[in-house]
Amino acid sequence: MSSKKSVFFAILFFSLLMLGVSRGIAQNNPSNPNNPLAVTGSLPRTPLPPPATTGPIELQSVPVSPQNPPRTSVPPSEANQFEHHSNFVSLPRIFAHQWSPTTEISPENVISERYMRSEDPNARGLTLKEAIYIALQNNPNLKATELDPVASMETVREANGTFDPNLSAQGDIEKSVVPVTSALQVGGGTAFVQKFYDWNFAINKVSAITNGTYGITFNNDRALSNSTFAGVNPAYAPSLALSLSQPLLQNFGWKFATINVQIAESGQKQAQWNYGQTLQDFVQRVGGDYWNVVLAEENLQVTRAALRFNLDLVRQNLISVKVGTLAPIDLQEAQSAAATAEANVYTAEANLKNSRTQLRQDVMLNPYGTFLPAEIQPLTRPNPQEKILVDEEHALELAVQYRPSLGGMREAIRDALLQVKFSENQVLPQLNLGAQFGVTSAAGTTPCQVSSFTTTTNCFNSAGLAGNKLPFGGIYGDALNRWWGFSFYNYAAVLTFQVPLDNAVPRAALAQARVLYEQQRMFYRAALSQAVIDVQSSLANLYADEKRAQATAQATYYARRSLHDEQVRFRVGMATTHDLLQFQQEEVSAEGNEVQADVDLENAKLALGHADGTLLQAFNINWEVLNPHEVPWYASF
Repeated sequence: MSSKKSVFFAILFFSLLMLGVSRGIAQNNPSNPNNPLAVTGSLPRTPLPPPATTGPIELQSVPVSPQNPPRTSVPPSEANQFEHHSNFVSLPRIFAHQWSPTTEISPENVISERYMRSEDPNARGLTLKEAIYIALQNNPNLKATELDPVASMETVREANGTFDPNLSAQGDIEKSVVPVTSALQVGGGTAFVQKFYDWNFAINKVSAITNGTYGITFNNDRALSNSTFAGVNPAYAPSLALSLSQPLLQNFGWKFATINVQIAESGQKQAQWNYGQTLQDFVQRVGGDYWNVVLAEENLQVTRAALRFNLDLVRQNLISVKVGTLAPIDLQEAQSAAATAEANVYTAEANLKNSRTQLRQDVMLNPYGTFLPAEIQPLTRPNPQEKILVDEEHALELAVQYRPSLGGMREAIRDALLQVKFSENQVLPQLNLGAQFGVTSAAGTTPCQVSSFTTTTNCFNSAGLAGNKLPFGGIYGDALNRWWGFSFYNYAAVLTFQVPLDNAVPRAALAQARVLYEQQRMFYRAALSQAVIDVQSSLANLYADEKRAQATAQATYYARRSLHDEQVRFRVGMATTHDLLQFQQEEVSAEGNEVQADVDLENAKLALGHADGTLLQAFNINWEVLNPHEVPWYASF
């Protein structure tokens, strides 16, 4: 009778157990309309409690103030900070600096050991967008790349500098004392003395319209001697000359004078496009580093939860072995699993530490100027429930329009066309027109000179002898006034022609320019093909990761329920330790796969924005290529 009762109670207990299991499965079945899985398609992961088995790895972070989108476009005015705008201010300072005995020492060479031990102990909680904004403002590698458009802007200004007027001035004094060569040369003296003063000025300018060179020369000579034959002594002889050197074939054409400026402007735009591509690459990199930290944190939670489970199983098996209800081999198997789980925790902690270090160095949040910047605690979590609908054709259109690498290559093609135009012009022969017109005059002291060869007289010397006096008496101002009579002038016109017989050098340069143009076109076609591959691959990965995130969430859900049911069976002695550990390993693997799938989905979103060129717009980062065209006053004529 007692045996029948025991069998009856065993059957009753087993039936109640199976009923509870079946109810649990029914309540959590995806087909159940009351189950959230039937509505959302996946289950959110239950947050795990903080671990208590290892050291402190979580960060007590403090929030930062709201971040505004940083300015990422590089205007031409950014180059002003590196220039000397006023020669009257900068030249004396530069001159003084040349004679300074101070040894130049770079600030980076003065780093103390105390500074190298400094670090910001506070962690900062940042969303993904805030981390990207701060990284764009602080990362030194990106700041160095930002200087490329600035340096290329100076190339544009250097090209415009061709039309900067060139002013020259010269002043000199010359004196010579030589023995006389004629008894009449100095009127009885033994030395012939001459003294000359010169003060000359000139200005030359290349025309930004015709590519010709204009010049104005203003020369002034004053001569003094003790010669008795000098008709004007001292004598002033100022002269004014206008000159023109104009090419008519080579280096001449419609807006050809500024073709080097156009080439420089095209190069500056390419630098901006390249910087834009660097921005996109950097944003994707920071986003990837951010999600790597999230992945490492989630994996650490999974491994710690597995360690807690295994330690609890070791505790239970130890009690069972002591009371004699479990074999020692089950305890050993649980201990082995616990040791493996502990090793996995150490690996996960190292991965988290490494990923946080990489993110910290990329973001460079360093408000206190320490050697090591602040740690970053990610606040954004993956959102696998977000539905992303992207049309492939529209994504390809966006890539052609917004992808910076393609924009830079289009500008490179334009630059190659300008190079072809320049090289074609250099094939033409040189035909240059040179012209000059000048006026001169003279003034000074005009003595009355007596000569037996003179038939006409207009003066008498101090001895009362009749002589001749030149009509150029006066001071230096009188010499300048006599210019406008145009009595004394000179002019010249020169036409020169030059061409190599085979013209081999310019023809070879033209061929190279055309080859470069064709290369740029082929490179652009290849880049377009690569853009198509990138967009289509990113879309395929995005859709696959979206489905994979849903599937891994389902797998985690069923693995957890299976582990729960297996735990119930283990408690009543219907499952072994080996069976329970198998289900627990499957649950840990499923959770790890779900975490990886969620992070892969977020990275796929970044990859799509990088492929179609809209990654910056996705984070409200305003970047555009600015026109570097400048027309200084001297480049307008």
